[in-house]
Parts: sequence; structure tokens; C-alpha cells
Amino acid sequence: MVLCLNVILFLTLHLLPGMKSSMVNLINNGYDGIVIAINPSVPEDEKLIENIKEMVTEASTYLFHATKRRVYFRNVSILIPMTWKSKSEYLMPKQESYDQAEVIVANPYLKHGDDPYTLQYGRCGEKGQYIHFTPNFLLTNNLPIYGSRGRAFVHEWAHLRWGIFDEYNGDQPFYISRRNTIEATRCSTHITGTNVIVKCQGGSCITRPCRRDSQTGLYEAKCTFIPEKSQTARESIMFMQSLHSVTEFCTEKTHNVEAPNLQNKMCNGKSTWDVIMNSTDFQNTSPMTEMNPPTQPTFSLLKSKQRVVCLVLDKSGSMSSEDRLFRMNQAAELFLIQIIEKGSLVGMVTFDSVAEIRNNLTKITDDNVYENITANLPQEANGGTSICRGLKAGFQAIIQSQQSTSGSEIILLTDGEDNEIHSCIEEVKQSGVIIHTIALGPSAAKELETLSDMTGGHRFYANKDINGLTNAFSRISSRSGSITQQTIQLESKALAITEKKWVNGTVPVDSTIGNDTFFVVTWTIKKPEILLQDPKGKKYKTSDFKEDKLNIHSARLRIPGIAETGTWTYSLLNNHASPQILTVTVTTRARSPTTPPVTATAHMSQNTAHYPSPVIVYAQVSQGFLPVLGINVTAIIETEDGHQVTLELWDNGAGADTVKNDGIYSRYFTDYRGNGRYSLKVHAEARNNTARLSLRQPQNKALYIPGYIENGKIILNPPRPEVKDDLAKAEIEDFSRLTSGGSFTVSGAPPGNHPSVLPPNKIIDLEAKFKEDHIQLSWTAPGNVLDKGKANSYIIRISKSFLDLQKDFDNATLVNTSSLKPKEAGSDENFEFKPEPFRIENGTNFYIAVQAINEANLTSEVSNIAQAIKFIPMPEDSVPALGTKISAINLAIFALAMILSIV
Repeated sequence: MVLCLNVILFLTLHLLPGMKSSMVNLINNGYDGIVIAINPSVPEDEKLIENIKEMVTEASTYLFHATKRRVYFRNVSILIPMTWKSKSEYLMPKQESYDQAEVIVANPYLKHGDDPYTLQYGRCGEKGQYIHFTPNFLLTNNLPIYGSRGRAFVHEWAHLRWGIFDEYNGDQPFYISRRNTIEATRCSTHITGTNVIVKCQGGSCITRPCRRDSQTGLYEAKCTFIPEKSQTARESIMFMQSLHSVTEFCTEKTHNVEAPNLQNKMCNGKSTWDVIMNSTDFQNTSPMTEMNPPTQPTFSLLKSKQRVVCLVLDKSGSMSSEDRLFRMNQAAELFLIQIIEKGSLVGMVTFDSVAEIRNNLTKITDDNVYENITANLPQEANGGTSICRGLKAGFQAIIQSQQSTSGSEIILLTDGEDNEIHSCIEEVKQSGVIIHTIALGPSAAKELETLSDMTGGHRFYANKDINGLTNAFSRISSRSGSITQQTIQLESKALAITEKKWVNGTVPVDSTIGNDTFFVVTWTIKKPEILLQDPKGKKYKTSDFKEDKLNIHSARLRIPGIAETGTWTYSLLNNHASPQILTVTVTTRARSPTTPPVTATAHMSQNTAHYPSPVIVYAQVSQGFLPVLGINVTAIIETEDGHQVTLELWDNGAGADTVKNDGIYSRYFTDYRGNGRYSLKVHAEARNNTARLSLRQPQNKALYIPGYIENGKIILNPPRPEVKDDLAKAEIEDFSRLTSGGSFTVSGAPPGNHPSVLPPNKIIDLEAKFKEDHIQLSWTAPGNVLDKGKANSYIIRISKSFLDLQKDFDNATLVNTSSLKPKEAGSDENFEFKPEPFRIENGTNFYIAVQAINEANLTSEVSNIAQAIKFIPMPEDSVPALGTKISAINLAIFALAMILSIV
């Protein structure tokens, strides 16, 4: 008998927050703490702020009624960039920052259109990352195209806050329903309209009816659904919020479960309203008695300030073990010289059982300032551990320099336990400071993460990985949104080299970077021989690398001017009589303020995991807002005992990955080895000219309405600005990026290796089509455990009834799969069968779904339902209107492939 495992934790983990810190709270039906941040590159414009206020005010009322009087926007902060002039009404930010904002206002990279969209790549019900509005969207009249800005904001807020998806599908705008009618992909089906081909030339456009495609049975390519302007349907905001009648989300009663859209695919056919009602926001929120929101939103205008950072470094006795003090000083020096931006204010505090201010805030202007601060790094480790005293001294160092703790940052590094952290929690809250925590070694205080989580800071863990501290410090870069201030890590490699041996390596420097480039080498015993050669053959030798004055076994070379584009080669000789560990770290910055560099960021799907629930590793690789495709992305996860797990991340739209080719590389992680802190770092690498930019429009966006039917006449909007998806023109050079993804905490896991109790992952990309009298299936292979290894076998079932297969999969007709042997996870699977014992006629409509079984006899969830129809095309001039039934008499040998992403 096949067992089906229903791990509750597996289902609920996706509703837990991801690694991005959000300060938004829902209190008494009102949202507080929303941050809308304007990018520093956006020109100053008072109208922008006015229009943001108008948008949010309108959205609040629309949201209130759409959620049946449950929620509205109460307090919103607008974060003004430092590049704008100061005004008396601008307040000082606390933890608000551009990189943690719920909404960003920024120009698109390349002229990519002004569609509002949400960066959202998690599971159903999981919060998104941010909403992106362009200045042009906020400053121009888009009413005919997206509806009012307030309505568009609510559409995007639903993506961001509640993890629901769009109910249209730009790639598959039509489908054939179970009643054999051609329908527009929409929700609800009560939205009426017509379908036409629009042809524009010289500023004028004409329309004609769509013809049937003789190869698919659907309408021809570029056939467009044009809605009636006057509608009676109230649903749905996630399809076409621009229609005046649309004021609600689709409910279970009105939901179109057949539509091949992302909402059905990701949420197992659930309606958007069902997902919203299951969110944490709504579980304890009742409708208000008022018919309208109690108040209009309150706005705070905050202006970003220059960066203020205070290092709070542990020098207690335990820091003397395992070269921890050395490693801390190497990483802190790298941060001060290479990471922190010029013009920033930096201070330093050290602590054991007492704390000492080593440097009050000093403005970083030149190398002399760096050296004055690094000269005060601690040289001896002794005493106990008092984290609160260290933090309070950090506050003091900031205040004594006439700066506010609000919006300032503290980097807290410690390896020790401290049972007194709770005593300063309230003071930390009141300070408005952002605390980044770095836990060094397995004994670091367990309460550290409370400090970073409550203040919106990063959290890191470093142990055996000798570069762990360097990677953590490198990740604590500017939060302002300015591309020129971001440090980019190209290499971080630790090399165990035997005596008198050379080791070689290469680092590609692409044309988007090259400013402020450093090569840093560290060693454990004796300085190695160093040779470095740029792409044009210029050589740098050991004497060119400047050795620090603190004897912390570190030497660095700053490349003059802009580093040459191409492959740099380095060679290191361990000239000591014993083996030693050498490290190579390379950092740089953007070459030009107008060309964004390729960047990589990484995080886990949640900060805490409980065995056996999986977590998902996410890495985003992009240039500006454009996804980078075709590269190798590798995650390295280190457990608390120093064991490392390496995962290849995939952007294949299967398993843990939501959408194929969106520049988000994902993978499940289940290899738990005991409890405690785990660290994540990710390496993204493009070699052999395989990388390219995706110029496709992003997912999860407000629909661009092509026009409306008014009084029987089609009135067209201006044609959408098209970006040709010419992949040849979108090729980019080879590059290397390395980033820390922070840390997460595991509980409930037994030590060492143990058998997994998780099934294969759900198949979400099943496709079906007829070939003569056989049905051909294709999908991406799941693993033995989620997306790892390979499954043991497949169960394929077929039915003529969509609802029967959806609701009663186990009793549908079983397909013989004895010849089907599962492949490794991530591989392409193909299977062909004759649909016996069914009688096949013209117009026969089949629905197929798949389950995978692993070696422990655990079954996956049922896949999406794929549809295959056998028919012949109608004559080209015989075109049914939307919703017209396709007569079975006119159907014959013809194959339609269609994905209905439903369970």
C-alpha cells in the first residue's frame, strides 16, 4: 500500500516570514509601519510625494471595502533620499531603509515599461519582497491602462502581503473549458468582452476578429481579450482591478478553477479570497462596524541620513581560541577599508565583561582615517562577556558624536554566552538603532538573533568556514539603494596548501564593475608568495600587496583606477615548511553610476526551521531589475558542527522554484545535522558566455489593458511599449559573485545523518498533448526527497472529468507506467501512452495528473492537471466568439497541449 505523508509543518512553513525584515504591523484593523522609499537616482519632484499620498489614501478605502471592512492603511512613511534637498518637515528615520521598504520608487533598468509589479517568488500565502512603482507611473495619467493608482496599489499589496497570484496569464491568454468552449483566462468568468487582433501602424490601429490556430485549436498568437467597459461582475481585483465594477477578490463561489493562471497553479486551485482569509492578518481580525475606514492614512516624511556605523566587538577570553580574534580583526579591517562607503561615520567599541569606546564616530575620508580606526582593533582577548554593556557603549559613542541612534547601525560580533541580554532589550527598542549580529562559533548567545530581528538588521553565523566573518562583513553594505555605494564580492576562497606548493585561480572582472577593486590574501602561519596578473598581462607581485601593521596575517592590493575587464589570474606559493590555510577575497564596486552592476543576493525562506520541515534556499541574480539567466548558482550551507552541504540552485520552474527563467534560483534544503545555527553563502558564476539577461516583463503585475468596448465600439489604449525578447542582444559577459545569505536556526533535528521522512516534491509543470492516438506527457522529474535524488515510481491517472480528477484522484483510471523509470531530480521526463480503455472520438477531452513515490513509499502531492483534446481545426473563417461551444462534429484528429495548473 502506498503511504501519503501529510507533514503539517511542511504545509505551514511557507506561511512563515522569509528573511526580509518588515516593520509592518496590523493593529486594530489598521496597517502601521509601511515604508515607501524613493531611490536616490530619482530626480527631486514634489508632485511625486503628493501622488504617493493620493494613491495610498484612495487605496486604503478600496482595500477596506475589498476586504469586507477588515483592514486599511493607517500609518505610512515616505523615505526621501539623501540626494533631495532637506526640509523642516522631514524627520529622521529609525529602522526604515530603502533595501527593507515594502514599496520602492525607482526607474526601470532599460526602458522596460511602467507596469507596477511585485517581486514575489515564494509559495502560496508567503509574503513577497517589495512592490516596484516607476516615477513615470506615479506622475502620468495611466487611468485607462491600469485603472486608478490606488486600485493598482491594492492589486500589488495583495501579492506582497498575502502571497496570492494573478488570475490572468499573458503566456496563455485563452484555454478550452471542460464545456468545450474557448474562454479568456480570467476570474471571474462573468467578466464579458470580445477577442480581437490589434494591428497598429503610423499611430493608427485597426482590429479584426481572431482566427483559430490550426495547430493548437486556440486563437492565433497575439489574439487579445478586450473587456466591456461597463460590467456587473465585482470580481476580481487580481484579474482586472481597472474595471469600475470590480471591487472584490474571487471567492470559492466565483473562482474559475479551470483557468491556467499562476493563482491556480501555486495555490492548488484555491480562490484568492480563501488564501487571504487563511493569512495571519485575517485569522484574528474581524470586520469593523463602520461602513468606511475610520481615518485617512497618516504620512511621515523621512529623509535618509549619512551612514553611521559603530562596530561593537567581543574581545573576551574565548576569542583567543581558534584564531577568532585574528579572524575578527581581518574581517573588521576589510569592512573598514573596503566595504563602508566614503563619507560615512564609523566608531568602534570593544567589550568583555566591561566595554570601552575605542573610537568615537569618525568620518571616512581617506586611507589615514581607516588606519587610525584599524590601529585600535583589539590585540588581546580576556575577561567575560557583557553584550548589553557593549551595546550601551555603542549608543554612547554615537550620541557623544552629536548623532542620533535612530537609523544608525551597530555591527555586534560575539562568540560568548550572556544571560543578561534581556536587560537591555527595551533600551534597544527605544534607540531606533539597527543591529546586525554576527555569532562566532557554536557558543554565541542564543538571544543574538532577537536583537537583529527586532531592529531590522542582518543576522550571520560563522564557525569553521575561515572566510565566514569576511563574508558576513562584506554583506553589510549600504542600505540606501545607491548602486555606486554597494560593495560587490567577487571571490572568497579558503585554500589548504601543503608546504612549498603553488595554487592558481582566476577571477573574472566584467564591464559593469571595476571601481575600488581590492585583492586580499590572508594566511595562518607565514605570508605566501603572491603573483597577480591582469587581463592585459600586467603583473603584481608580493611587494605590491600592502601588509597591515597589526600583524593580523593580511595583505591587500588596491587596483589603481578602474580594474581591467576580463580574467585576472592569481598564484600563491606556500613558502613555509608546514601546510597552512590561505584565503583570497576580492571586492569591487560599480564602474558607472548609470549602469547597474550584476548583483546576487540570497536568503532562506524563513529564519527558523523545525525538523523535518524543509526550508528553501533563494538566490536572486539580476542586473538592475532584469533577471540574469543561464548561470551556475551554488549554495553552501554550514551546520553548527562545521559540516558543509553544497546545493546547486535551479531556475527551472519546478520543485522549489516558482517561475522558470525569472532569475530566482531555488532549492529545498533538508540535510539537517543537529540543532543550532546554520549559515548560508551563495556563489553565482557565469562561464563560457552562457549568461543572458531576460527582457521579458516581470510576473505578478497589474495587467496592461489594451482597450475597452464602450457602447459597442472598441476604444484602444496606446500600444504597450514592447521590449523584444532578443536573447542574442541580451548576452552578458562572464562574471563571478559571492554573497552571504545570513543564518537560520534549526530545532528538533537529531544529530548526524538520518533518513528523511519527506516525499518527492509536487510536479507543477505537467504538460500533455495528443500524437495520433497516443497522449504524450512531459514534466520535470522530482526527487526521492523533494527535489533531491530520484523518485522510485510514478502514478499517472486519467479522467474525462476535470472535477472528478481534481477531487477524487485515487479513483480515476490508472495508466500503466511499468516501463517508466524515474530520472534524477531536475531532469526532463517524457512518457507516451494510449488512453485505454477510453473510446477516442473527435473532441474527446482528457485530464491527466501525476504523483511520484519514493523508496520509503511516500507519495508526493498530486501534480497540476494537464489537458489533452483530440480534434481537427475548424475552417479559418469559422471563428467562435468567446464562450461559443466548439461542436464535436467539427472536431477530429488534432492535438492541443494545455497546462491547467490545478491540483
